Amino acid sequence: MLILSLETSCDETSVAVVRGGREVLSNVIASQIAKHTETGGVVPEVAAREHITAMIPVLRQALAEAGVDWSAVDAIAVTKEPGLIGSLVVGRVTAAALAFALDKPLIEVNHIHGHMYSTWLLGEDLTEPLPEYPILVLTVSGGHNELVLLSGPGQFTLLAETVDDAAGEAFDKVARLLGLGYPGGPIIEKRAKLGNAKAVPFPIGLPRENNFSFSGLKTAVLYYLQENEDKMADEAFINDTAASFQSAATEALVLKLMRALETHKVKEVHLTGGVSANSFLRQRIEMELAKLDEAPLFRHPKRMSYCTDNAAMIAAAATFMRG
Repeated sequence: MLILSLETSCDETSVAVVRGGREVLSNVIASQIAKHTETGGVVPEVAAREHITAMIPVLRQALAEAGVDWSAVDAIAVTKEPGLIGSLVVGRVTAAALAFALDKPLIEVNHIHGHMYSTWLLGEDLTEPLPEYPILVLTVSGGHNELVLLSGPGQFTLLAETVDDAAGEAFDKVARLLGLGYPGGPIIEKRAKLGNAKAVPFPIGLPRENNFSFSGLKTAVLYYLQENEDKMADEAFINDTAASFQSAATEALVLKLMRALETHKVKEVHLTGGVSANSFLRQRIEMELAKLDEAPLFRHPKRMSYCTDNAAMIAAAATFMRG
C-alpha cells in the first residue's frame, strides 16, 4: 500500500509518501523554527498561518521526490490529535479534501501513535525485519512523555505519562534560562558535551508510581541560576549547568524505563519522539539494557528526521495499527 500522509500538529508542515508502512519514498518537512525563534517558542496563530502557506509547496515536493503521481496513491493519512488546534485543522482539511477529490480512504492517526511507529520506518537497509511484539515504547518529546506497552497492532497499555512538563519542554525552558535560544534540545546536548554532568546535584524527578515529572527539575535550575547570576557570562558555568540538567532529566527517564522492564517481559524497547535524537539518552539506555541477562532489542528512529514531528511516522502508524 502506498500512503500519502500529512502531519501538522505543531510547527512542522510535513508530507510523506511511504510504501508498505516502512519504505519512505519522500518525507518533506517545512520547519518554522526561524519564525518561532523570534518569540522563544511556538505561537499557535503564527504556526497555523505558516502551515497554510507551506502546505501546497510541500505536497508537490513530496510527490516529486517520491516519483509518483496522484493515481499511485492508495490512501491518505493525517494527524488527528493531539496538537495545536489551528495547525491540526490545516492538515485535516487538506487531507479530507484530497481523499474526497481522489476517492481514496482517509485514515486519521493519533500523533503519539505516530511517534510510537517511527521506529518501524526503514533507513538504508530495506530488508530489516519487522519489530516483534510485545514492545515497550518510551516516547519523549516537547509535549509528551509516555511509557507504553505495545502488545499487538493498535493494542496500547499506558504505563506512565508526565504529570506536568514533558522532558522536551523542560529542555526548551532550561535552554531559555541559560540564554541558549530555541529549540533547546540540540543546544543543551551540544553544550553538555563540554561540561561536567556531576557539577550540580540537580534532583531527579521521580514522582510516586510510574509517572514522569520535570517541573521540579526545571524549577531547581531556575533557583540555581538566580543564586549564581554573577556567573552567567562564564561559558564553563553554562556548560556544567547544561550537562548536569541533561544528566538529571535522562536519569529520570532511564530509571522509569528500567523499572517497567522489571514487571513487563518484552522482546524490544523503542525510544521515540524528538528527544530520542539525544545521543546521551540513547547511550544511557543502551548501557542499562546491556546489564540485563536477556536484554530486549533496542531500537530508535533510523534517521534524525524521524525523531521530530514528521509525516512518514503517520503513514507507518496508519499501516501497522490495523494489523
